[in-house]
Amino acid sequence: MPFEGMQRREFLKVLMAAGIAPAQIGFAFDQASGLLTRAIPATGELIPAVGLGTSDEFDSIPQEGLNDLRTVLRQFVDLGGKVVDTAPNYGESERILGELFTELDIADDLFIASKVSASGRESGIRQMEQSERLLGKRPLDLLQSHSLRDLDTQLANLKDRRAEGAVRYIGVTHRRARAFEQLESLIRREPLDFVQFNYSVSTPDAEDRLLPAAADLGVAVIINRPFENGRLFRRTRGIELPDWAQDFDCESWAQFSLKYILSHPAVTCVIPATSDPAHAVDNLRAGLGRLPDEALRRRMRYYMAEL
Repeated sequence: MPFEGMQRREFLKVLMAAGIAPAQIGFAFDQASGLLTRAIPATGELIPAVGLGTSDEFDSIPQEGLNDLRTVLRQFVDLGGKVVDTAPNYGESERILGELFTELDIADDLFIASKVSASGRESGIRQMEQSERLLGKRPLDLLQSHSLRDLDTQLANLKDRRAEGAVRYIGVTHRRARAFEQLESLIRREPLDFVQFNYSVSTPDAEDRLLPAAADLGVAVIINRPFENGRLFRRTRGIELPDWAQDFDCESWAQFSLKYILSHPAVTCVIPATSDPAHAVDNLRAGLGRLPDEALRRRMRYYMAEL
């Protein structure tokens, strides 16, 4: 059941079924608008702008911890989420996700993205095929060269897989600003559908060249590390949101960062990682309501720089 058209009573039912009390989240339920969507430039396909990352959260979970992951995925789909990003070297995340996708029967409802990090042509092909088997979807929606490893070989593999129909979209990823120049060069010379990199209100380096280049070239953008690996929450612990955050319907520090990211028009999707059901719902709420304008974006950057 997506957010669009959802009434307060129906949304409360979803939360309660997930074992989350409304007071845990502190939402106002008087808005029934749908999640923000953005178009993939290569095709015009629309995807929700808030997705789900899995690094460090779905890597290795004891059996008793699967309930939270099951709840995260179930409510993610029920509340309109779609993009799930993972990788073979995120521990057991592909296997765990695939088993839960099958159990919940949601693979066809998702836009599933994974990566290739192997070295060598045959090893890369085997890794991509294993991702398909573990995740239980063919074609996968997106495969990406992970941190540009064995780049030329794996780009050739990715282009072959796309031509064969084994994957719908291809791209490249990195999580460090030092790679921005190389990422820009790649999207200028290669026929890529997606580029994934780090960006946040406190690390806005991508605004200088990489985000404008992606917009100019028609390449979809996925943003990782929106909370700077938790540094955002360490800096804001015990600090209340500024009153002016209400001007863009912001309800939490997580949404403060996510709404800043989403307010850049070149961003297609942001993938905050979590295994906490309440946090997953909070993150999705960043895709509702108003986004900051340029004046508010400047104010947000200044505010975070002064903390």
